[in-house]
Parts: sequence; structure tokens; C-alpha cells
Amino acid sequence: MAASVKGNSRLSLAMERTGQWVFSQDIPTDVVVEVGEANFSLHKFMLVAKSNYIRKLIVESNEPDLTRINLSNIPGGPEIFEKAAKFCYGVNFEITVHNVAALRCAAEFLQMIEKYCPNNLAGRTEDFLTQVALTSLSGAIVVLKSCEDLLPMAEELKIVQRCVDVAISKACNEANFPSRSPTNWWTEELSILDIEFFAKVMTAMKQRGAKVLTIASALITYTERALRDLVRDHSGNGTKSSDLEDSDVRVRQRELLQSIVALLPSEKAAFPINFLCCLLRSAIFLKTSNTCKSELEKRIAVILEHVTVDDLLVLSFTYDGERLFDLDSVRKIISAFVEKEKSVGIFNAGNFKETCSTAMNRVAKTIDAYLGEIAAYLELTISKFNGIANLVPKGARKVDDDLYRAIDIYLKAHPNLDEIEREKVCSVMDPLKLSYEARVHASQNKRLPVQIVLHALYYDQLKLRSGVADDHDAKEAATARSQLQADVSLVRENEALRAELTKMKLYITDIQKNGQTTATSSRAVGSTKRPTFFSSVSKTLGKLNPFKHGSKDTSHIEDVVDISKPRRRRFSIS
Repeated sequence: MAASVKGNSRLSLAMERTGQWVFSQDIPTDVVVEVGEANFSLHKFMLVAKSNYIRKLIVESNEPDLTRINLSNIPGGPEIFEKAAKFCYGVNFEITVHNVAALRCAAEFLQMIEKYCPNNLAGRTEDFLTQVALTSLSGAIVVLKSCEDLLPMAEELKIVQRCVDVAISKACNEANFPSRSPTNWWTEELSILDIEFFAKVMTAMKQRGAKVLTIASALITYTERALRDLVRDHSGNGTKSSDLEDSDVRVRQRELLQSIVALLPSEKAAFPINFLCCLLRSAIFLKTSNTCKSELEKRIAVILEHVTVDDLLVLSFTYDGERLFDLDSVRKIISAFVEKEKSVGIFNAGNFKETCSTAMNRVAKTIDAYLGEIAAYLELTISKFNGIANLVPKGARKVDDDLYRAIDIYLKAHPNLDEIEREKVCSVMDPLKLSYEARVHASQNKRLPVQIVLHALYYDQLKLRSGVADDHDAKEAATARSQLQADVSLVRENEALRAELTKMKLYITDIQKNGQTTATSSRAVGSTKRPTFFSSVSKTLGKLNPFKHGSKDTSHIEDVVDISKPRRRRFSIS
């Protein structure tokens, strides 16, 4: 409403000014020109002298005395027609870079050309374009911006193409030989354009052979200005996820982002990775096409070795920083990077499982630290946590300390996991690749399943006995793992035996409470000897003995158990 009132106010002022220079004439007006909602009372002979279009309307009219002419289709609207009418009356007005394109189109529409009348409006505007507007980058960009509302006539008159040619020439010169600071000032100039005209400039620069970094610089500045609330605010507080996803604003932003991604140069490493991560987060938020998201994922995967934890977190959280996004994009990026590293390793006739590149080692460390940052969020499932952790090849981690930290945080944030679930979380880690400090912490960590604790304790004992250094070879580690698996199996059998003994004790206590007594000695005289209750218990325990088929077979022991000396436990730490 405010804009409408302001527009009507400008029209009223324009009409008032028109009246001042029209009614100063002695001859009364004889025609009313309608342009939209504005009416101009003018003289036919003044208009006909300069405009061949108006002359034809009057001559070819069926009315003997044409008094009204409708020119609502004139480019530029009432304000531009007023200036064209002033030109017909010989009244001075200012031609600027903001109105020259509209005046040139209006001159063409009204046929105010040199062929009809020398020194006409078309010639005046052409001179201004050539001598003033298109002599600088800023002038060319402003003229090009004004052409957005003058299509298709601005293109038919070659105004758009001339502006684009000047813009790419000046921009390339500034990129190669800066004339002022900041050196990227020209990218700010280009960023005022609509995406269609900006795309024309970028395409022309590519065809001209502009450097990739020059094009990338312009695209970054344009994106940060056009999608300021989504891209430029890297902190994640730029917009709220509660915003209407299908609002007109979001639809326009989605189309704009897809157009920008389509303009990215073919060179995958042309952009910094944090900028690409911000673009991908915006693409996920705006629900762009799969093609758009896939292109960004591929570009990030190519340069993933330069990624930081903060870059990955940008991809992972909503803009309010409170919820996790779907982590599929992170998983696809890591998977693509690992595949690329495998291909390079095979090409170099290497064994990727045994030796990984420096880039792979760096990415593995970053991913483990990233897992530690997202592990505390309740919506992170075990499958998603393990899915990301398992993408990193085992050989890429020299030590698993960072991964252990992430696992510990996850277990602490999810206290309701059962033993099997905790074992599943810990399955991504190799306890034998923990540092001494991490193993000490793991051996005292009550959140870890017993199997992991045993791994840590047993390996420390093995090292103390053998006196080997902290680094262990693969053969020793494999032997230790197999021995540990056997030990864990024995521990579980012992636990089952202990549970059976507890049941027996409870049974005996229950019998004693009920006051049951044994048979009288008189009945026992002369009768056949029957097996006692305790002998039956002993035989039952013999059947449950886990060492029955091994070197510690005790099934031949019947009823007598020597409890004077405690049995030596193989898992005790001396």
C-alpha cells in the first residue's frame, strides 16, 4: 500500500510538472495520451514532429479527430514517456545510466529515430550509451540491470549484449590487473544483477577464457549476496527451520540456488570447501533437486582432505543448531572420497588396506573428531553412528583414541542401551589400537561392555609379560585377538555355572525352611544305599563343567571338593 501511494505521488508530481511546460504554450492541447493510470494533455503537432508511431496512429485512425491515444505498452511506463514528450517539446532533461536503456527502448517504440527526424531521441540515447554509460564496468552493469524490465526489446536492440561484452572485458582486466582496492570490488558490482543476466556474464567469461578463480570469485560474492540468510551466515543462525518451506521466498531461493550450482566451473577444486558445505546445507534445507545436491557432494568429496570438523558440522545441523539433518550427504561424501583414494592406491600398484595416503589419514582423524561432536545427540542411531565410522578403512587410523572418545560420549548420552547394543557400538573400534592412556581409561570405564574391558586388560598384561614396545605387529595382534575370544567364551561359561550354583543354594535353603528331614536311621539299616542329595548336585555340576573336555577335566571328582585352597583364576591380575 505504501509503495502504491508513493507511486501515485510520483505520478501526480509528474503530471504537475508536465502541466507547467505544456500549458505554458499559447495553443491549447488537442490530444490526451494515456500511459497506464497517467494521462498527458499534449499537442498533436509537437508529438508528430518527432514520433513516426504517433503520426501513423493519427493518420490511420478511423476517427476524424483523434483526441485520445493509449500508449500503456511503452517501455519504461509514464516516467519514461514524460521524458520522451519533453524531448518532443524541446525541454531539457537528464539522461543517466539508470534511464538510458529505457529511453532507447521508448524511442524505438515511438519510432523517434534518425531516419524519421535528424538528432532524434534514438540518436541521443545511442550517443550516451557509447560515450558515457558503456565506458566503465559500473556503468555497463547499471544499464544491464535496468534492462531486466525492458525485455525482449532491450535484447532486440543489442543493448544487453553490448553491456555483457563491456562487463566481461572490464571484469577480466580488473581481475588480472586490479586498479583499486579491494581487488574484488568488481564482483560486488556484478552481484546486483538478476540471475539470468549474471548467468549471461559468467557464460561469456568462460567462453572468453577467463581464469577459473576469477569466475569462482564472482560466483562466491554473488551467492553470498543473493542468499545472504542461508549462505553468508556460517554460524547456522541465519534462518529458522520453522520457516515455511514452500513459501514463495523459499521457492525463489531454491530456483536461484539450482541456477548458481549449474554455473559452477567444471574444475571440482575451484571453490573453498567451507563455501561448498554451506551451499550443500542450503540445498538440503531448500530441498533442491537430487542433481543439485549430488553435484555439490561430488565437489566436496574431491577436496575432502581439506575439510574441518566445523565444515562437517555445517552439513549436519539445522539452521537453529538444535537438530541433526539427515546424514546421508555426509555418508555419501566420505564414501566417494574413500573410493577415490582406493582408485589412486590401485593405480599406484599399492595395497590400500595396508597403507593409506596422508590425505586419508587426515580425513580419518577429522571424521573421528566429528563423530565425537555429534555423538551426544539422542536422534543419532547406532546404525548411523556405525555407518559413518565404518566408512573409514581400518588402516587409516594409526590409533583409535579419537574414535574411543566418540564411542564413550555416545554411550554416556544413551545410557539405556543394553549389553548387545553397547557391544554393537564398540564394534567399530579396535581395542588393541588404543594408546596406553586410552586403555587405562577403558579398563576403568563402566559404560563399556565386559568384552572391551577384557581386551584392554589382557593386552596390557601381554605387553608387560613380553616387554614389547607400544607398537605391535599384526601377527601378535591377531594372536591376542584369538586368545581374547577364547577367554571371553570361558568367562561366559563361568557366569552360567555361577548362576546354577546360586539356584542350588536357594533350593537347599528352601528345603530347610520347610522343615523337611531325612529318613530315620532305622529305615536306613539293611536297605540299599541310595545316592545322597549332595552327590546328585555334584554330578549335575560335573555335567555343567566347561572344562570337561579339556586339560582341566574334573568330572572324576565325585562328592569331595577341597575348599581349603581357592582355585587359581586365569583372568586375575597378579
